[in-house]
Amino acid sequence: MKNKWYFAAGLVAAGIVGGVIGWLAVAGVKTETSLADNAKPQVEQVKISNSSIQQDASVEKVKPRFVSYSTENYPDLTYAAETAVQTVVNIEVTQTVHVRSVDPFLEFFGIPQGYSRGGVVPHEVRAGGSGVIISPDGYIVTNHHVVENAKQLNVKLYDGRMFSAEVVGTDPTTEVALIKIDGSDLPALAFGDSDALRLGEWVLAIGSPFDLQSTITAGIVSAKARVLGAIPNQYRVESFIQTDAAVNPGNSGGALVNTRGELVGINTLIKSQTGTYMGYSFAIPSAIVKKVVMDLKEYGIVQRALLGIAYRDIDDSFVENFGEEYDIDETGGVYVAEVQPDGAAREAGIRKGDIITAVDGVELGKNANLTEMMSRYRPNDKVIISVKRDGKAKQFEVVLRNKAGKAELLPRDYIDVVEALGGSFAEIGDRTRRELRIDGGVRVAEVHDGGILARANVRRGFVITEINGVQIHSLKDMNRIESPVRYIEGIYPDGRLVNYSFVR
Repeated sequence: MKNKWYFAAGLVAAGIVGGVIGWLAVAGVKTETSLADNAKPQVEQVKISNSSIQQDASVEKVKPRFVSYSTENYPDLTYAAETAVQTVVNIEVTQTVHVRSVDPFLEFFGIPQGYSRGGVVPHEVRAGGSGVIISPDGYIVTNHHVVENAKQLNVKLYDGRMFSAEVVGTDPTTEVALIKIDGSDLPALAFGDSDALRLGEWVLAIGSPFDLQSTITAGIVSAKARVLGAIPNQYRVESFIQTDAAVNPGNSGGALVNTRGELVGINTLIKSQTGTYMGYSFAIPSAIVKKVVMDLKEYGIVQRALLGIAYRDIDDSFVENFGEEYDIDETGGVYVAEVQPDGAAREAGIRKGDIITAVDGVELGKNANLTEMMSRYRPNDKVIISVKRDGKAKQFEVVLRNKAGKAELLPRDYIDVVEALGGSFAEIGDRTRRELRIDGGVRVAEVHDGGILARANVRRGFVITEINGVQIHSLKDMNRIESPVRYIEGIYPDGRLVNYSFVR
């Protein structure tokens, strides 16, 4: 009987213990499940080579060494690329260049070739570049140097179609040219706002480098308003957009496009020691391109507005060298070094020594220069010029003038004498006047291929004293001549008087 009682008591005890253990087990499972459900704030997920490692919250967190690719962290350039590439064309050019012939007899005896009987001989060469369709009826913008002296132009579209093209007009001062093909319903690229570009913004360069048509490269805006002195024209307008998008020979005239697929620049040149891309490329801003194109379409020439001053940018170098003399201790704006007697600035009241700080409210600085700002206006436009004079701010309303000194648009048949002559020029000083015994003149500083001077074998140093019977005392006198150049008279530094007549 006693054994039966112990046995029964054992069963009861075992049941009690089992119940407690069972209750603890269930409670433990429930607690573990609860931790698992709320583990996200306490357990760090570290991704390494597609595997996940759960790390307990009590262990010190380790920063991930690799972040997996995520599309939202990068710009999507596909829309801009696929849209814009259809509007960029390849331009094949047959050009006539004038090469100075070499007389072997004179060369043997070391006689300067400027006296060569052979003169300048025309040669045909083939070249190429890129262009951008900007209207469905076939207007294409490109670079001046791509189509300069072109005898024949052929344009190849993105879809492979070929067209012959004609030059509508060019502007050597900005390096912009406009050509036209006979087409309709062509894909065209809309102009964007180059002023709105920000440093670091993504852009695409599209063109035909090394005859590789429709090549697309990407980069960022590295700088704005770059002035390089690269355009071979003394009246050049430079305010380049600098990018690190790869650009090479053949890209000239191609498109610089923003991420919205808008034309914000025309790729023009690279800065390189090898002639190929080394990290720096430069494009003409669409703000300049658009105005030049509109002028060429509407007037046949570029309507350039002039303020009528000579100036110096007030940069660190200016402050260091002239700051004490002119009482200028901070950079920004431009110093008016000279005011033309009958120019727009003098008429409005601007004086020598004034500091121009803004044009129509746009401050002159790192992202805007005076030459580029003035290139956006036409003769007879009114602008507000903000200046600092004797420490006080003043504003003047200026009516801009043309090259001939008039507040009116130039006629379509206007002849730009400087461009027609094909050279760079400088006014002579008093010493040269006395030595040559002349009242005045304009010295030929450079002779460019394709111009009247090159064809006539005029050499550097020649002083022009008369054009078409009009006395030339200054560059201003040259700009006032509006008829084709038929006759030039002048003198060389050795005192030889020379007359040149031109038959058209």
